[in-house]
Amino acid sequence: MEPALSRHVKDPMLRSELLRRVYHEATLAGLPPELVLALIQVESAFQVEAVSSAGAVGLMQIMPFWIRELGLPADDLKDPWRNLRYGCTILAHYLAVERGDFTRALARYNGSLGKTWYPERVMRAWQRHWRPAEERVTVQR
Repeated sequence: MEPALSRHVKDPMLRSELLRRVYHEATLAGLPPELVLALIQVESAFQVEAVSSAGAVGLMQIMPFWIRELGLPADDLKDPWRNLRYGCTILAHYLAVERGDFTRALARYNGSLGKTWYPERVMRAWQRHWRPAEERVTVQR
Protein backbone atom coordinates (compact mmCIF):
# COMPACT_ATOMS: atom_id res chain seq x y z
CA MET A 1 0.00 0.00 0.00
CA GLU A 2 2.94 2.31 0.57
CA PRO A 3 3.54 3.12 -3.15
CA ALA A 4 -0.14 3.94 -3.73
CA LEU A 5 -0.29 6.13 -0.64
CA SER A 6 2.91 7.99 -1.55
CA ARG A 7 0.92 9.95 -4.15
CA HIS A 8 -1.21 11.41 -1.36
CA VAL A 9 1.10 11.47 1.68
CA LYS A 10 4.63 12.59 0.90
CA ASP A 11 6.22 12.21 4.35
CA PRO A 12 7.41 8.57 4.68
CA MET A 13 7.08 8.52 8.49
CA LEU A 14 3.52 9.86 8.40
CA ARG A 15 2.66 7.51 5.53
CA SER A 16 3.93 4.49 7.47
CA GLU A 17 2.07 5.53 10.64
CA LEU A 18 -1.13 6.18 8.69
CA LEU A 19 -0.99 2.73 7.09
CA ARG A 20 -0.34 1.12 10.46
CA ARG A 21 -3.26 2.98 12.05
CA VAL A 22 -5.65 2.29 9.16
CA TYR A 23 -4.78 -1.40 9.36
CA HIS A 24 -5.32 -1.42 13.13
CA GLU A 25 -8.63 0.47 13.14
CA ALA A 26 -10.04 -1.34 10.12
CA THR A 27 -9.11 -4.74 11.52
CA LEU A 28 -10.56 -3.82 14.92
CA ALA A 29 -13.84 -2.88 13.19
CA GLY A 30 -13.83 -5.96 10.93
CA LEU A 31 -13.31 -3.94 7.75
CA PRO A 32 -10.91 -4.46 4.86
CA PRO A 33 -8.12 -1.87 5.37
CA GLU A 34 -8.02 -1.29 1.61
CA LEU A 35 -11.68 -0.25 1.66
CA VAL A 36 -10.94 2.26 4.41
CA LEU A 37 -8.08 3.69 2.33
CA ALA A 38 -10.42 4.02 -0.67
CA LEU A 39 -13.03 5.76 1.47
CA ILE A 40 -10.44 8.21 2.81
CA GLN A 41 -9.24 8.90 -0.73
CA VAL A 42 -12.79 9.74 -1.85
CA GLU A 43 -13.79 11.63 1.31
CA SER A 44 -10.77 13.83 1.99
CA ALA A 45 -7.95 12.92 -0.42
CA PHE A 46 -5.96 12.17 2.77
CA GLN A 47 -6.22 15.79 3.98
CA VAL A 48 -6.22 15.58 7.80
CA GLU A 49 -7.66 19.10 8.19
CA ALA A 50 -10.43 18.70 5.57
CA VAL A 51 -13.82 20.18 6.47
CA SER A 52 -16.73 19.84 4.06
CA SER A 53 -19.37 22.46 3.34
CA ALA A 54 -21.76 20.28 5.39
CA GLY A 55 -19.37 20.38 8.38
CA ALA A 56 -17.88 16.88 8.07
CA VAL A 57 -14.36 16.78 9.49
CA GLY A 58 -11.04 15.05 8.90
CA LEU A 59 -9.74 12.09 6.96
CA MET A 60 -13.00 10.15 7.01
CA GLN A 61 -15.24 13.24 7.01
CA ILE A 62 -17.09 12.60 10.27
CA MET A 63 -20.12 14.72 11.09
CA PRO A 64 -19.76 16.29 14.57
CA PHE A 65 -23.07 14.83 15.82
CA TRP A 66 -21.29 11.47 16.03
CA ILE A 67 -19.39 12.72 19.07
CA ARG A 68 -22.69 12.67 21.03
CA GLU A 69 -23.44 9.18 19.73
CA LEU A 70 -20.06 7.50 20.13
CA GLY A 71 -17.62 9.53 22.12
CA LEU A 72 -16.79 12.21 24.59
CA PRO A 73 -17.32 15.97 24.25
CA ALA A 74 -13.54 16.45 24.30
CA ASP A 75 -13.00 14.24 21.23
CA ASP A 76 -11.28 16.12 18.42
CA LEU A 77 -12.34 14.89 14.99
CA LYS A 78 -9.36 16.66 13.43
CA ASP A 79 -7.09 14.25 15.28
CA PRO A 80 -6.47 11.76 12.46
CA TRP A 81 -6.28 8.73 14.74
CA ARG A 82 -9.51 9.62 16.56
CA ASN A 83 -11.12 10.33 13.16
CA LEU A 84 -10.09 6.87 11.93
CA ARG A 85 -11.61 5.25 15.01
CA TYR A 86 -14.91 7.07 14.48
CA GLY A 87 -15.02 6.44 10.73
CA CYS A 88 -14.28 2.73 11.00
CA THR A 89 -16.79 2.33 13.82
CA ILE A 90 -19.49 4.12 11.84
CA LEU A 91 -18.84 2.17 8.65
CA ALA A 92 -18.80 -1.14 10.55
CA HIS A 93 -22.13 -0.20 12.14
CA TYR A 94 -23.68 0.55 8.75
CA LEU A 95 -22.25 -2.66 7.31
CA ALA A 96 -23.90 -4.61 10.15
CA VAL A 97 -27.21 -2.78 9.64
CA GLU A 98 -27.05 -3.61 5.94
CA ARG A 99 -26.08 -7.25 6.59
CA GLY A 100 -22.74 -7.04 4.79
CA ASP A 101 -23.96 -5.08 1.75
CA PHE A 102 -21.06 -2.72 1.01
CA THR A 103 -23.06 -0.64 -1.47
CA ARG A 104 -25.82 0.14 1.00
CA ALA A 105 -23.41 0.60 3.92
CA LEU A 106 -21.31 3.09 1.94
CA ALA A 107 -24.43 4.94 0.82
CA ARG A 108 -25.53 5.23 4.46
CA TYR A 109 -22.06 6.45 5.43
CA ASN A 110 -22.36 9.22 2.86
CA GLY A 111 -26.01 9.99 3.61
CA SER A 112 -27.08 8.95 0.12
CA LEU A 113 -28.97 5.71 0.84
CA GLY A 114 -30.91 4.64 -2.24
CA LYS A 115 -28.32 6.12 -4.61
CA THR A 116 -25.23 4.38 -5.93
CA TRP A 117 -22.94 7.20 -7.11
CA TYR A 118 -20.98 7.41 -3.85
CA PRO A 119 -20.51 3.65 -3.26
CA GLU A 120 -19.45 3.33 -6.89
CA ARG A 121 -16.76 6.01 -6.40
CA VAL A 122 -15.39 4.27 -3.30
CA MET A 123 -15.51 0.82 -4.88
CA ARG A 124 -13.78 2.14 -8.01
CA ALA A 125 -11.02 3.71 -5.89
CA TRP A 126 -10.72 0.46 -3.92
CA GLN A 127 -10.40 -1.59 -7.11
CA ARG A 128 -8.04 0.77 -8.96
CA HIS A 129 -5.72 1.91 -6.20
CA TRP A 130 -5.89 -0.21 -3.07
CA ARG A 131 -6.26 -3.85 -4.08
CA PRO A 132 -3.04 -5.84 -4.52
CA ALA A 133 -1.96 -5.67 -8.18
CA GLU A 134 -2.69 -9.35 -8.77
CA GLU A 135 -6.32 -8.83 -7.65
CA ARG A 136 -7.03 -5.72 -9.71
CA VAL A 137 -9.33 -6.04 -12.68
CA THR A 138 -8.50 -4.03 -15.76
CA VAL A 139 -11.25 -1.48 -16.24
CA GLN A 140 -12.24 -0.70 -19.82
CA ARG A 141 -12.86 2.96 -20.57
